[in-house]
Amino acid sequence: MVEATTTAPVAPARVSTDPILQDDALETKHIREALEEHKRRGVEMAVLARWIIMPIVGVFLIAVYPHVSQLYYIALLGLLCVNGYFIRRFARVGRSRAEVALIMFDLVLMTYGMVFPNPFDQQDMPIPMLYQYDNFMYFFIILAAGTLAYSWRTVLGIGVWASVIWLGGSGLMWYLMTPNLEMAQRLNDALADWPHMIALFDPNDVGFRFRIQEAMVFLMVAAILAQSTRRFYLMLDRNADLARERANLSRYFSPNVVEQLSQNDEPLNQVRTSKIAVLFIDIVGFTRLAAEKDAVEVIELLRGFHGRMEQEVFRHGGTLDKYLGDGLMATFGTPMPGDHDAAQALACARSMCQVLEAWNAERKQAGEAEIRAGIGIHFGETVQGDIGANRLEYAVIGTAVNVASRLEAMTRNLSARIAMSDDLCQQVQREGGGAELLDGFICHPDQSIRGLDGPMSVWTLPRPE
Repeated sequence: MVEATTTAPVAPARVSTDPILQDDALETKHIREALEEHKRRGVEMAVLARWIIMPIVGVFLIAVYPHVSQLYYIALLGLLCVNGYFIRRFARVGRSRAEVALIMFDLVLMTYGMVFPNPFDQQDMPIPMLYQYDNFMYFFIILAAGTLAYSWRTVLGIGVWASVIWLGGSGLMWYLMTPNLEMAQRLNDALADWPHMIALFDPNDVGFRFRIQEAMVFLMVAAILAQSTRRFYLMLDRNADLARERANLSRYFSPNVVEQLSQNDEPLNQVRTSKIAVLFIDIVGFTRLAAEKDAVEVIELLRGFHGRMEQEVFRHGGTLDKYLGDGLMATFGTPMPGDHDAAQALACARSMCQVLEAWNAERKQAGEAEIRAGIGIHFGETVQGDIGANRLEYAVIGTAVNVASRLEAMTRNLSARIAMSDDLCQQVQREGGGAELLDGFICHPDQSIRGLDGPMSVWTLPRPE
């Protein structure tokens, strides 16, 4: 029942080349790590609670019964504290015989201390009279601490084990005890007129009906706590799913957009039209550059490029729409439009240029070729919504997307780092974009854009000489 440690060694599994299976394995690994971290913290809290509560109980025992014989019970409390250390050491996610044995030792030790008499107490008291102290209540401390560290199965197991051990200890004590007939006779003589009192205070009566009642109540409380713990674990699993969903969103949206999406109940599958800024970036001369490298080097180059560009998209509140081989497409104003989408897109483009300059400085020192890129930006109306049948994908389509792609291609002929439409330039000004965003741009009027009915003005940021 205990979710604790190790299993037997198994043969190494064959590594799947299916990316979906690899993702599933990675998610399983992360979930297991989360469970292990939860178990570790839970056990630490349970042991810390034990180390705090046991000394308090010890002080209480000395205060209510200041006698040297109480050192016996103080020693038992000390053993429980030491046992907590070993439980903390052996606690693992999975099944552990060592942890089960340590928990059982807790319950046996407590039962022994409560059922059997203190060997240092010189009072001539019949053993069944020990039940008058109602010490069974201390089992609830172990049960409550167990909810901090263990699964619902283990909490329920503690309830079952404690009940069985408690009743078993009571039966063993009844079997081994020597009845005090003289005291029983005196009690009968004194309470002859109150027979029900004789039944309550019989010095030789273990009171199995009360012991069964204690075990029954303890078991019911354990079942309720186990159900509560199970609900908590279900919530933990649900939170893990939500964290995974947020992680998946963060692959495409900037952190602030992910936060907005997580708090927005409006579904994204509603098809709608809106004006947004679209950005395309592509490596110039990638075919020639790739021909000079092997496949591994090409992949590493693309990872370095995509990683740096993606970071700038997210830093400026954009959405990564898709990778396009040696480039990518980003949108600003999806899934929710903002007040500065055009300005954010232009600021992102300029930051991309700065990042590329810094990266090229590093590549130059390493003796590697310079990376040049062209960026096209347009502001216009698009259609947004989920496309596909069984596998849905959030897509942005429309003339504005095509125009941005054409502008990126025009950077070659115009010797520009950035080519933006006049619509985006005007929108940046309407949004109150600073003059520094438009600084250095040159206007090229009457440019023909394939797919448009008439010419348009294009603004470019020239490449440095």
